[in-house]
Amino acid sequence: MKAVTLYTDGACSGNPGPGGWGAVLIYKSKRLEMSGYDPATTNNRMELMAAIQGLSALKEPCQVDLYSDSSYLVNAFEKHWLTNWQKRGWLKADKKPVENQDLWQTLLTLSMKHQIHWHKVKGHSDNVENNRCDQLATGEIKQKRKAESLD
Repeated sequence: MKAVTLYTDGACSGNPGPGGWGAVLIYKSKRLEMSGYDPATTNNRMELMAAIQGLSALKEPCQVDLYSDSSYLVNAFEKHWLTNWQKRGWLKADKKPVENQDLWQTLLTLSMKHQIHWHKVKGHSDNVENNRCDQLATGEIKQKRKAESLD
């Protein structure tokens, strides 16, 4: 099984508002940078989308070290929030529906294909790859705003 490293980040200008996601996938000496945009979203949705897109780019089952500055994303797996949400019929402990259920379900399906080790990193710090993902995500927002101002 191939061992890959995936860094992810999401960003939103306003929350909700226009958002972007960025991912950097590294396998040996190969590197793939990806990013995308959503005109009306939330920061949490973009964090999840970055992980979904990064994992979706893998063509076969892999061992994945996934690094994110999103506690929301990492804790859902590491602290078994997802397991508990599913047991309660996608309700949180306060009996309110889990937000972003569509993306969580997609992420769960993808996570079953791979062996993923989730790593929480400090955002906007000294992690070069996390900072690159942030640049990709915020760059998408800036690019779309610039294009819209030219219309």
